[in-house]
Amino acid sequence: MVRHYLDFERPLLELEREIEDLKRFSKGKQLHLNEQLKNLEDKYRRLQKEIFSNLTRWQITQMARHIDRPKASHYIQWMFENFVELHGDRVYGDDPAIVGGLSKLNGRSVILVAHQRGVDAKEMAQRNAGMPHPEGYRKALRLMRMGETFRKPVVTMIDTPGAFPGVGAEERGQAEAIARNLKMMILLRTPILAIVIGEGGSGGALAIGVGDRILMLEYSIYSVISPEGCAAILWKDGRKKEVAAESLKLTAADLFRLGVIDEVVKEPLGGAHRDPQGMAVSLKQVVERHLRELESKDIEELLALRYEKFRRMGAFVEDGSG
Repeated sequence: MVRHYLDFERPLLELEREIEDLKRFSKGKQLHLNEQLKNLEDKYRRLQKEIFSNLTRWQITQMARHIDRPKASHYIQWMFENFVELHGDRVYGDDPAIVGGLSKLNGRSVILVAHQRGVDAKEMAQRNAGMPHPEGYRKALRLMRMGETFRKPVVTMIDTPGAFPGVGAEERGQAEAIARNLKMMILLRTPILAIVIGEGGSGGALAIGVGDRILMLEYSIYSVISPEGCAAILWKDGRKKEVAAESLKLTAADLFRLGVIDEVVKEPLGGAHRDPQGMAVSLKQVVERHLRELESKDIEELLALRYEKFRRMGAFVEDGSG
């Protein structure tokens, strides 16, 4: 059983408790409860499929933020080998909200850059809940340039509510740091693969999200603003977050349909937190496939395709009224 349940998952919690109680009661006893247990497990699977095949966009937002959801540190541990973390932006300091360094994926050398939210309250406070300061983005760019220098592909993992909006961050050039990353990633002469593993919020996500391929896990989100922020601006009422989530079209399925991302990576039924290591195995296979395809292309072709990819995003309509 997982540790935390969202409101719409409560019916599953009750069934899980029944199943666990029945297993515990029958353990070591000569009781023939196999049929009863099988019926409960079948009922559980049917209910799980019913719930997760009809999620609203707000419910998917809750899934993307689930406290048990695997973080970047989990995927780095389970997918990559010999990770060597590098620190600092060589200007101001180190930002623990961004982790990055050298690693290998089945023997292929890569540069890793990721948001890290923290796995518990203490680490979340230390890492500012994955909301980077300017030095975090400058560190990320330093590492990506290292990938260009040594001709190693860059893999980024996106999971942030957004860049930190505090006074200190603004004084140290938050907007400039994000804008510089956008410019330099478009021009970076090495393959870039970006993966949204949880919440992709605003420019804080996009600052490490310019890639030749952009992937999203099935229950992740990617948006210019949070549903709560959108509701507060448009309706002056944060309680309309569910309406805002529907309007924002922020899910992986929405963004794939709109041509913003390249692939939706299927999650285990119930979300990545139900089988984190199984999710890592699936994601690793997808990442390897995309890296093989990207590395087979000439760098000039890759840069041209990257440029066109982002130029195509968005739709414009002229009414001819002058």
